[in-house]
Amino acid sequence: MKSGLLIDVKFDSFGKFEPFRELMPGREIISWRDENNRPTDLGGIHYALGWKPDAGLFASMPDLKVMFSVGAGVDHILCDPTLPDLPLVRFVDAGLTSRMSEWVCLQCLMHLRQQRTYDKQQSERIWRDHKQPDASDLRVGIMGMGVLGCNSARKLKALGFRVNGWSRSRKEIDGVSCYEGAQLDEFLGNSDIIVGLLPLTPQTTGIFNSALFAKLPRETPIGGPVFINAGRGKSQVEADIVSALETGVLGGISLDVFENEPLDSDSALWVMDNAILTPHVASVSDADALARHVAGQIERFEAGLELQHLVDMQVGY
Repeated sequence: MKSGLLIDVKFDSFGKFEPFRELMPGREIISWRDENNRPTDLGGIHYALGWKPDAGLFASMPDLKVMFSVGAGVDHILCDPTLPDLPLVRFVDAGLTSRMSEWVCLQCLMHLRQQRTYDKQQSERIWRDHKQPDASDLRVGIMGMGVLGCNSARKLKALGFRVNGWSRSRKEIDGVSCYEGAQLDEFLGNSDIIVGLLPLTPQTTGIFNSALFAKLPRETPIGGPVFINAGRGKSQVEADIVSALETGVLGGISLDVFENEPLDSDSALWVMDNAILTPHVASVSDADALARHVAGQIERFEAGLELQHLVDMQVGY
């Protein structure tokens, strides 16, 4: 095998390897699907692409040089305690970024324009209008100002929202009020809608909880604060979200990620009028774009150039 690439497949959408074979014709592409379809010889594999690889998979490749994540997040890979000390590259793509910011903007607009209220009225054949605030009346706070967060901030700003951003270290974005780590409470107090785009780390696990929701403004132009999350499901405490919706601490939510996926069929979230749920589809990786990304990074690596979008193992993203 010559510098093989192993693809750890956990989704049907990545069961087609034609884009990888077309872009890397001289390289053997191996599929690692499940316990019943595993190659026995992992020697000669220099590169591995995965989403939620089995524990010990990457460590079992004696010639492995670079690890690739199927998505922008990497917590699903870093959770393996046997992970080898090798470069880990996350997936950054313009299409992936655009799809995420489209979803974020859509959810903000859905809450701004009270679409759930009008959906309910439609089902009951009620003709009634409601006061509509302007986008400029609402402060949208984004938690997590990486590539996805910054792109979402710019698009929300273009739509007229007043945008705040919070991250571990301060960012500088034209027209966006940026806050850093210790300023979280100040940031929350100035955000009518909060958008979660945080990576999953020990510090962000369960961060969206009752204590955080209690720090949001009680009065907003849309009747109450709104929580939107498309980052990581385990960054939220769903029991606290349900309680906050029931008590009015939150006026509405939009969730694309959940503590356990798929969401349990008996979850209270399914039937709440002020909840918008999507099945982790806010930004799905495109196989063609992913193949171009992996092929391009391998080409750089073999040419002696620095890899792009490297993960800092110390901070987890």
